[in-house]
Amino acid sequence: MVVSKYKSFNTRFTEQDRACLTSNFRLAETIAELIGPHCEVVVHSFESFEHSVVKIVNGHHTGRKVGSPITDMGLKMLNQFEKTGNMTPESYFTTAKDGSVLKSTTCVLTGENEKPVGLFCINVNLSFPMAEILKTLVPDMTKMQSEAHETFSASPKEVIENALNHAIADVENDNSVTSKGKNKAITRVLFKNGIFELKEATTQVASQLGITRHAIYKYIREFRS
Repeated sequence: MVVSKYKSFNTRFTEQDRACLTSNFRLAETIAELIGPHCEVVVHSFESFEHSVVKIVNGHHTGRKVGSPITDMGLKMLNQFEKTGNMTPESYFTTAKDGSVLKSTTCVLTGENEKPVGLFCINVNLSFPMAEILKTLVPDMTKMQSEAHETFSASPKEVIENALNHAIADVENDNSVTSKGKNKAITRVLFKNGIFELKEATTQVASQLGITRHAIYKYIREFRS
């Protein structure tokens, strides 16, 4: 049992509390992968302040590992949360033991009944040359052609239309597809990409390809079998 001046920590952590923390582990890995190797992401647990780090990615920036203690800033933010309910303070700059300058942000994680159970922290090391940091954020133009298409749209119709246009372009560039088999090949690309999970996809694709919905359904049944 954690003995603390904070009223929320007079009881043991439940399995649900721990599950809440664990559910953020993959998010930590995802954010670190997105931002790059100069980004440290940490999940702290309030079950033990002395061993609060339960997940850390790129911990070499601060020299920490799983089992490391909470920071003084972490305790300060917990105290602020207890007083104000503020879960996400503004980002701040701090300095690691080796002198590295970090830009950081911390969010309080809450479990059942809004009980604070931990912290989610992101630290970006700004001490590396900016060109080196930007290199991890800028796409390699030699690989851009092989990158996946992603459509950011305000409506499902636009998502379907863009996916269909990409599928048509892919099939048009495939010399192995005959003229007779193009509609089926286009439908297969859309099927593999999950576009028919959208309700209006069948009608919209059939209309733009100039075929019936029955034909689309027939193709889909073949793909599934």
